[in-house]
Amino acid sequence: MATGSSGSRRKRPRNRPPRVSVLRVGHRAGRDPRLTTHLALAARALGAERMFLHPADPDLSARLAEVVADWGGTFEVVGVPDWKSVVRAAPGPVVHLTMYGLPLDRVLPRIRGASDLLVVVGGAKVPPDLYRLADANVAVSHQPHSEVAALAVLLDRVLGVPGPGRLAGGRLAVVPRARGKKVREVRRSR
Repeated sequence: MATGSSGSRRKRPRNRPPRVSVLRVGHRAGRDPRLTTHLALAARALGAERMFLHPADPDLSARLAEVVADWGGTFEVVGVPDWKSVVRAAPGPVVHLTMYGLPLDRVLPRIRGASDLLVVVGGAKVPPDLYRLADANVAVSHQPHSEVAALAVLLDRVLGVPGPGRLAGGRLAVVPRARGKKVREVRRSR
């Protein structure tokens, strides 16, 4: 049976990974700063560009700005008064991480090819509207676990884990060692 093709398959050029933003919904200033800080740190380290924070927490935003100044990169935490407007304005797919969603593997093909991606991580009480407004409700596991773990797994699967090294603009860098810890100050070029 003739197929009209030589049978060879040309590889499609690999698309650039999406620009990822994270939206933290339901942050409780004074009660959740450690968990939300860990979400932001994981998002930053694993390649997200920003985290929208609802409701805003200027102290947490300032602490993360200090991390960026020390360790580099361009990550920012942006307080927002209305999470729905962030979801509605998202230029690409909106993925809500929840243990009740579809398995991540089923959704990955749709989101890997996007140019922009908004990942929503809820707090203690997720607004019911979020399940309806998201393009995909996604589960890393159908078991209770940390939001930080779910975000890290999703970012790894979508962006891959960045290799060790420093981000541009930081004043500190880790010196890899088999034992112990060492951090050095980086000279900035003028």
